[in-house]
Amino acid sequence: MQDAQRVIEHIRQAFHDTEHPGDAFVQGSHEGCEPGESVAPFIGVTDWSQLAPVVLDGSYDALSFFSEGGFRYFLPAYVIADLKDQLHTADPVFHLTNGFIDKVVKIPAGKRIHEKTIGKSAFINPRRYGAMTWHDHARCRLSVFTREEAQAIVAYLEYKRDADSHKLNTEAIKAALDCFWRDRAVNGPTHQAIRQYRHEEAEYLRDIGGGANG
Repeated sequence: MQDAQRVIEHIRQAFHDTEHPGDAFVQGSHEGCEPGESVAPFIGVTDWSQLAPVVLDGSYDALSFFSEGGFRYFLPAYVIADLKDQLHTADPVFHLTNGFIDKVVKIPAGKRIHEKTIGKSAFINPRRYGAMTWHDHARCRLSVFTREEAQAIVAYLEYKRDADSHKLNTEAIKAALDCFWRDRAVNGPTHQAIRQYRHEEAEYLRDIGGGANG
């Protein structure tokens, strides 16, 4: 099993150049007051490494309400706090593995026992999202991470898998690693690819702006 401190250093290096999305883009959902209240402690915070574990644990539900950019930027703070055993409520593992396995739960209702499938193949809300499943949602949300970031997340998930003596999350971690994270760690876009894209876009916008003014 990897040493926790080594994984922490890997996380710090991988997310060192990750950009803050801007305060206006930290919050994902804007339905109701809960999302705004959940992410409020993160507004104005432009250095995730300065967040105290008590703030992270008290804002455990922010992991559900961050935008993709907010989730990417603040995730390392949660992961490092978890590796230091400083979290009691927040569960970054769940948010990195949910949607890659199916579970069937039996719920008594009326005169029947209903079998409900939750997880990978379950529809989110067909009236609103059509055929989108939780697996589709997970792959979309987690695709925000670069190759380097994904490599650090793989190290974290492997550490959590090996350290889980009760094997509570083993199946979910294995499925997430096999179905998404290991491939992302090899084939995902790199930090450099994103920088190059942004540089080329800036040149393009400058040139078409100059052409219009000329």
